[in-house]
Formats: sequence, C-alpha cells, structure tokens
Amino acid sequence: MTEPVPPRLLLVECPELEAPGEDDGGVHLRRFGRVVEALSSVCPWVDAVRPGVCTLPIKGPTRYFGTEEAVLAQVAEAVQAALGIPGEGRRDGEDGVGSGEVRLGVAEGVFAAVLAARVGTVVPAGETACFLAPWSVAVLSDPELAEVLVRLGLSTLGDFAQVPAADVLARFGTRGIRAHRLARGLDSELSGYRVAGTGSRLVAALGHALALQDRQPGFWGGTSAADERAGEVLTALQRRLGTEAVTVPVLEGGRGPADRCRLVTWSPAVTRSSPGPPPAPGRERKGSRRKASQASLDPPWPGRLPPPAPARVTVGERPVEVLDRSGAPVGVTARGLLTAEPERLSVDGGLWAPVVAWSAPWPVEERWWSPARRRAARLQVLTADGVARLLVTERRCWRVEATYD
Repeated sequence: MTEPVPPRLLLVECPELEAPGEDDGGVHLRRFGRVVEALSSVCPWVDAVRPGVCTLPIKGPTRYFGTEEAVLAQVAEAVQAALGIPGEGRRDGEDGVGSGEVRLGVAEGVFAAVLAARVGTVVPAGETACFLAPWSVAVLSDPELAEVLVRLGLSTLGDFAQVPAADVLARFGTRGIRAHRLARGLDSELSGYRVAGTGSRLVAALGHALALQDRQPGFWGGTSAADERAGEVLTALQRRLGTEAVTVPVLEGGRGPADRCRLVTWSPAVTRSSPGPPPAPGRERKGSRRKASQASLDPPWPGRLPPPAPARVTVGERPVEVLDRSGAPVGVTARGLLTAEPERLSVDGGLWAPVVAWSAPWPVEERWWSPARRRAARLQVLTADGVARLLVTERRCWRVEATYD
C-alpha cells in the first residue's frame, strides 16, 4: 500500500530576512510581517515557519487561480510589492520561479520545498522523492548521522532511501528512521528547522494582528460546516496568540506511546493529510484515507507497544515502587525477565495497591552504537483497584508511562 506523502506546499524564502540582527529595531520582522500579510491576498492560510520563511498550501489557490504558474505569479507579485522590489528588476528562473531577494519553491513538505526554493524550481506532484535523490545527506542537518552514512557509502538521499526501513531502524533507531522518511519524501519537516514563536513575534513587531482571512468564497471545497467552524476558531487563536501557539497531535510510528504522538503547528493542510486515531467500530467508511494512513504506520518497530494502545500518556515523571512478596524491589534482568513476581506498587509515594495481573516485560534498546544509547523495559500491570498501567524501568527506576481506561 502506498504511504501518504506530505501536503504540497509553496515555500517563500526571503534570505535577507532570515537572520535579523539584534540592533535592527525589528525592521526585518516588520518587513517579513508585511510579506505574510501580502500573501493573505493569495491564500488565507499562511504559515510563518521561521523568520524570512513561510509556506502556504498550493492546492486551494491553484483551484482558484487556475494553474500553479498563476499562483506563483501572484505570490511573486505580492511579495515584491511588500518588499518594494521593482517588477522589471526580477530575475526570472524556470517557470518564473526565483527573484532577487525572494526564493520560491514547490514540493511535498517543508523539507523538500526548502531545497526546491534553493534551486528555484517547481517539483512535479508525486516526484518529490526523485527530486530529493541526488541531494547530499548533509542536508539532513545531522552531522553525526551524515558522517556514518558517508562511511557506509550512502552519500546521497537516494542511496539512503534505498536501505530497507527495518535495517535503518535497527542501526540508527528513531532518529534514523525519521531521517530515512525525509529522504524518501514521506516526512514533511526537518527537526529544528521551524523556529517556535515566529508568528507571535510578527504580531508584536507589527503592533497589530496579522490580517489573515478566515476563508475565501469559492476557494476551498469538500469540507463540512463543522470543519469550517473549527478552522475559524483555530485561525482566530493563531491570529491572537501566534501561529505556533496552536498545535494538533499527529500519529506517527514509534515504540512507546509518547513516541507515537507528535504535536505540529495546525493548518488545514496538516489536518487533512495527517493520519489520526482509528475511527470507532462501525463508523469506518470503505476506502477511507484514514484506513490507508493507519496502515502506513505499521513498519516493523522491534520492542514497540502491543495493542491495545493506552488511553492516557503520562506527562512528567511519576515514579513507582514495585515490590515482591518479601518487600524487595522488582527489576528486569539483562535477559528481559522479571527478578520476582510483583506483589504491590506505590505511585508517587502514595498508598500501596496489590498487583493482581501483569504481562511479561519487553525490553527496548535504542541507539546501541551511540554514547546516548538507551536501555529500558516496559511492563503492563493491573492493580486491585481496577487501574491498568504501563510501567517502564530505566536505570533501575520504575515510572508510569501511560494508563489504560
């Protein structure tokens, strides 16, 4: 089954505004804010990724203006007007992309769109993986990983993408598999590229809320009234609090419950394309995209949490004491076996609860090749009060990782 690709984006990059100086008095941010405001006339959903860089989903504007070339022309004109760049001084590249102080690129996902903007091109729909293939693994911004890949003879993203995902996971862990998905064009954004708080900084620099529209007649289609109302509320919150202040969970692959949920900045493109939790029994429609997305999250993850998934993931540390019948602490051996049968446990130093059932522990070993390697083991337990918990032990200390309802 084909895995879903990130949403197709048009990325606008203003290199001179990417690294504002400390003593410019906010001039760069105000200029970038004017760019974002100008782009709202082309598309109401503008995402300020970092100073000098913003994106907008190109599918809706293309339906409105007719072609992607027409959208690019509108965007170039709006940005040039906002920055005061004379139209006749623009350096035209292929497909009209690329202009002096402004770079435009179109591809699936922010990562590929950034690279497309560097060379001033529009990547045809569905060909992002082919576009990424000749790029050096250095563009992954992970020098340690890139050095190992080059030593292994995998110097380009295309070479890296050809390695089976299971082998990448076994060799490089979660960090490697995310880089692998980027190389294959299946992940949207390079970790650390987005600068948190850019939207709120723009609002502060301009001295007023960004004039983004809630919707544009005839622009979008196929959404329910509930989706539109939710979009209006989230857009209003972003306008007031900043773009990065409104996030939504995205389900992704991983071993533990916390690994499988990632918060990303909300946008209509993310909401429509991101896989979510499976629908309730009896409500799943035949041929739904959600079913396909769910299936795409099932590559081999040795040591991953077996179903059913826990209902609540613990935030912060919740230490647990697990004792056997003699009162001695229960641990997990190097071979993944319990040192004794758990008799009772105490969470956060609270009352002791008798343990009535437990699973066999399953070990998790990550980044075994690195000094930052991690060895842990998970255990499901049920106490007499009817509460089922997922415990994890690491460095001989137990903690609650999640709770089942």
